[in-house]
Amino acid sequence: MQKFEVFTGVVVPLDRANVDTDTIIPKQFLKSIHRRGLGPFAFDNWRYMDEGTLGQNCSQRPLNPDFALNKPRYRDAEILLTRDNFGCGSSREHAAWALIDDGFRTVIAPSFAEIFFSNAIKNGMLPVVLDAKVVDGLFESVQAKPQFSLRVDLAAQTLSEPDGASIEFEIDPEIKRCLLEGLDDIALSLKHADAIRAYEEARAKQVPWLFPDIAED
Repeated sequence: MQKFEVFTGVVVPLDRANVDTDTIIPKQFLKSIHRRGLGPFAFDNWRYMDEGTLGQNCSQRPLNPDFALNKPRYRDAEILLTRDNFGCGSSREHAAWALIDDGFRTVIAPSFAEIFFSNAIKNGMLPVVLDAKVVDGLFESVQAKPQFSLRVDLAAQTLSEPDGASIEFEIDPEIKRCLLEGLDDIALSLKHADAIRAYEEARAKQVPWLFPDIAED
């Protein structure tokens, strides 16, 4: 998993509450087990005027001109600003994969669905929870200022606006550490590889029939 470092990114507004995972990545794209390649299909039903299929070349598809991600001012956005309960619905990890593959590194909202929040973190994307009034203010800034951007500093737990104003956010210390160090669940386990190996070797001597490969060595 890529380490989460300080970056400055354009903010795109998605002014809707209760955006579910089927909206983020519709069911027909769940056939893929790959984390890459889903980005062009993020928000497929809102983004395009036709129905997409897995493996399709999206560059030739008709775009919905009213959808925020299709507006020139929000192209290459890396920060998604949205409303309450983002990522509700099913537990599909593909939702996080699609957003990350589409270039998003941070999502800001007053609240997130629990499983989506966990999936985002485990794939290196930072979900930032802010008070609803603070989110309202950010929406106003995005609408008023073309190419409005934020500097995201996870170590300092701040979002900095171009004028220097800073917004602090809370995050669990362990989650923060994993993102800063680029540690997913597998990497966390491998940090204890020596202890795991020592346990297996000792256990193999006690019950060799459970560890035939180790016991033979």
